Amino acid sequence: MKKILKYVASAVALCAAITMCGCGPSKPVLNVYMWSDYIDLDLVKEFEQKYDCKVVIDIFDSNEFMYSKLKAGGAGYDLIQPSSYMAKIMYEQKMIEKLDHSKLPSLAKINRAYLDNLAIDKKMEYSVPYMIGFTCIAYNKDKLGKIPDTWAVFGDSKLKGRMTMLNDMRETIGAALLFKGHSINTTDEKHLEEAKKQIIEWKRNLAKFDNEVYKVGIRSGEFQVVQGYSGDLFQVFAEAPELAWMCPKEGFTMCCDDWAIPVTARNKELAYKFIDFVMTPQNAARNIEFTCFTCPVDGAKEFVSEENRNHPGMFIADEMYKKGEIIQDLGADNAKYIKVWDEIKLAK
Repeated sequence: MKKILKYVASAVALCAAITMCGCGPSKPVLNVYMWSDYIDLDLVKEFEQKYDCKVVIDIFDSNEFMYSKLKAGGAGYDLIQPSSYMAKIMYEQKMIEKLDHSKLPSLAKINRAYLDNLAIDKKMEYSVPYMIGFTCIAYNKDKLGKIPDTWAVFGDSKLKGRMTMLNDMRETIGAALLFKGHSINTTDEKHLEEAKKQIIEWKRNLAKFDNEVYKVGIRSGEFQVVQGYSGDLFQVFAEAPELAWMCPKEGFTMCCDDWAIPVTARNKELAYKFIDFVMTPQNAARNIEFTCFTCPVDGAKEFVSEENRNHPGMFIADEMYKKGEIIQDLGADNAKYIKVWDEIKLAK
């Protein structure tokens, strides 16, 4: 999942305690490998105090980098945070543990609508869902009024040069697949050809494919309609009342980042304690407000501030889980998407 918070606070990088003469034994250390700016650091400190331990957090910026590092023998991590599709791959390759639910009583609070309708690991055999985001469309309601909730907006030639779509192969091809009534994970070449033609048609109206500038552009008025990540956009909305958002009726992509324990973990018991600690409703609420993403924990809503209790990004409605679809790894069939994306980029 894309992380968007720009907090000044950097990720925790705490050194393990060193035994000093007369100071007693070293504290246990929990080594965590996760996305940046993705947890309330005060919670980390509280966990350290509660369990008399040290938490060391290392950061990765892509699932692929994290996977490659661990696959190459990068041991030493007790807890990792892959996206759902990557957790599945790692479990199948025996890189992460099957979870002992008796050590995770907080799992009883994980939202059933998410597990039943969207989760890859529906029984939480090897992963625990942490945060969920989705892709949506933002637009300037002061300029455009309320626009129809459909991907067809990118076919509006009156907005030519004032719209962007994501520079992301799976997200943008996925949008066209959904518009055509297909799964975002299809490997049917006929479906992909339909999607390619549709995006090339939309491309004629786009200013660009972009993953970063759209946030500034929609706020400044340079762009009127953008496809973007929920976390990115809700951060912008906080300071831009002229903007609105919608999820297309044809469907949209969703993503979830999970907690998982590597088979090489040295401190598995502390890893279990950390997962259970952050997934209680009270602590989930704090991380929800810190990240502006959804943590699928029932009961968390009552612990957030009053102003955020109906926040559509922090609390995804149950019906959205039925409309959203999670991007899955397609193995060798990823090459089909790469070919289509290259052809889209070259098209005039």
